[in-house]
Amino acid sequence: MIRTDLTELLGIRYPILQGGMAWVATWQLAAAVSEGGALGIVGAGSAPVDWVREQIQQVRAHTDRPFGVNVPLFNPAAEQIIQVIIEERVPVITTGAGNPAPFVPALKAAGITVIPVVASAALARRLERMGVDAVIAEGHEAGGHVGMVTTITLVPQVAEAVRIPVVAAGGIADGRGLAAALALGASGIQMGTRFVCTQECIAHANYKDSIVQASERSTLVTGTSLGHPVRCLRNPMSREFEAMEKAGADEATMLEFGTGRLRLAVVEGDVQQGSVMAGQSAGMVHDILPAAEVIRTVTAEAEAILGRLPNYVIASEEEA
Repeated sequence: MIRTDLTELLGIRYPILQGGMAWVATWQLAAAVSEGGALGIVGAGSAPVDWVREQIQQVRAHTDRPFGVNVPLFNPAAEQIIQVIIEERVPVITTGAGNPAPFVPALKAAGITVIPVVASAALARRLERMGVDAVIAEGHEAGGHVGMVTTITLVPQVAEAVRIPVVAAGGIADGRGLAAALALGASGIQMGTRFVCTQECIAHANYKDSIVQASERSTLVTGTSLGHPVRCLRNPMSREFEAMEKAGADEATMLEFGTGRLRLAVVEGDVQQGSVMAGQSAGMVHDILPAAEVIRTVTAEAEAILGRLPNYVIASEEEA
């Protein structure tokens, strides 16, 4: 069994977090992941406050294990959602798309573990000084909103910069990724794309099938010119968005074009005109399994790899 400071901090059996994906990370998935021994997370996305409260209560009705809520700070209702998280005594909050520093004192006073997503070592250092409990170092390989530094270079630099636990994210979908993350200095991983393709995830079957059929070159990143790069699968919609961006379309036009596209794919199953957000790890996802089985398989594979690694270390003649 793999024990790290992250499993101790969160009170979970396996050092795995489920990504807080908008429209995808509902209570059904979060509860199943937490029941499986990892940390399930409800994705607040751009959802209204009442919906988030209902999701929290549903998770609690289906598991007594630790769970979290992800709050993208661009949500206009972010402050109210954080208040709901405090009122409901959610064990963990993860944040993205902004600096959570103004909210940290109230969250910590309520006994909530605070874990922001970071795209740089400098931000990780700053947030550690402000009292966060851990950070998620998410690389460019991730799905959805992404930074510009790859996971394999970001994680060790963040791990070197802070003393709190570091969670590696971006391009991780199996035990090889978990073992590699630990070698890079992380205390655990976060997976999003892999958990989309689970039986408990409410995403439309077309969305899941698109990921299962994808390869390592099936994604592209758009929105860089807007300051909000997003990785999704190549399809007619994303190619059209890419063409608009290259042609210099104005920001308002591109935002109008992209609005509602994620819901179109996740809920309605339109994987041609919807935004099928997924990471480069999609090429490693080949099946749709129960969330608990994914967690067990990833951990068992990592344990096997870590057990074999000493075989590569051979004493030199001077040491023999």
